[in-house]
Amino acid sequence: MLHASPAASSGPAHVEEPVAYDAILLAGFGGPEGQGDVIPFLRNVTRGRGIPDERLEEVAHHYRHFDGVSPINAQNRALKAALEAELASRGIDLPVYWGNRNWAPYLHEAVSEAAQAGDTNLLGLATSAYSSFSSCRQYREDFASAVEQAGVQDSVTIDKVRQFFDHPGFVQPFIDGVRDAVAGFIADDIAPAKIHVLFSTHSIPTADAQRSGPRDVDFGEGGAYAAQHLAVASVVMAAVAHEIPQAADVPWELVYQSRSGPPSQPWLEPDVNDVIAELPGRGAEAVVIVPVGFMSDHMEVLWDLDTEATDAAAEAGLRSVRTPTPGVDPAFVRGLIDLVEERLKGTAAAERPHATDLGPWFDVCRPACCENVRAGFKPAAAGIAP
Repeated sequence: MLHASPAASSGPAHVEEPVAYDAILLAGFGGPEGQGDVIPFLRNVTRGRGIPDERLEEVAHHYRHFDGVSPINAQNRALKAALEAELASRGIDLPVYWGNRNWAPYLHEAVSEAAQAGDTNLLGLATSAYSSFSSCRQYREDFASAVEQAGVQDSVTIDKVRQFFDHPGFVQPFIDGVRDAVAGFIADDIAPAKIHVLFSTHSIPTADAQRSGPRDVDFGEGGAYAAQHLAVASVVMAAVAHEIPQAADVPWELVYQSRSGPPSQPWLEPDVNDVIAELPGRGAEAVVIVPVGFMSDHMEVLWDLDTEATDAAAEAGLRSVRTPTPGVDPAFVRGLIDLVEERLKGTAAAERPHATDLGPWFDVCRPACCENVRAGFKPAAAGIAP
């Protein structure tokens, strides 16, 4: 149960003064672009954990299956181009630089490029919609590290747009996908009650989930991370039922995927494949798999959902559809530039669009928000409350 809104947390939650930014910094996770990149990339992802290469190779086969190429970099190139086109259409003269956490082009390279061009006041746009250490706070820390690595800490500043899990531009592509999938199954004479919708997102350690979001707000089990996903899924299903009244009888739930921790470490559950295996016993004939935690069709979507979850559905005798991610859907691209304009104009919180009661999420992180205790304290760029 949510007992307070994020805006009720101590200190200013939103930046409501216009800021004249010089450029946008698109921050991605990164991915290998050839077989020779796979293990070095995975070393970057797991750095500091002491994981030997033979264990990394167990994960590498996902990438090997696709010739060692993750689709994420190509998708970020497409997103960068789409953002540039939307900015131009609105007459906003801001260049877009792109850098990654774990693979080239690296964030510090993008920051250095921006500084050399004279662009020193940057607005960060991370390719992650929800709140957790790895999806929000770590990007803020990445920005601080990138500025130091580039040697421009005395001249470059980086702010970050708010988490956009419930921005209508992010939510609408999921509504469209679920509506089309449910309508298709109904048209094939499958009763709504026998169509199950599974909203899937990346599992994270339970301890990290419990620390997601500010410490002075009770989001319930799973912290802000789970609460945000559940809120978005609820909005999606309500919107679909509004368009297709029979869809009100379609059951749905939040599931998790892509667990990578040791068996001894609790992670968020239930697993998507375990739930799919149970669905026939619940009377299901069809399953709609919704990658609600993902912006684009990167490896966790192509392998864990399009391969493993789809195979699990076939083994269970279920018909299945995996709905699209936002990608470069025009509504999503417009929404991202709306987030940029909020900061350029200093839009008041009351005027910011949000699809759930949890939003609009704040610009300035609350004390200890999304803290990773195991990693220890690290400095972060602007946007962390004292």
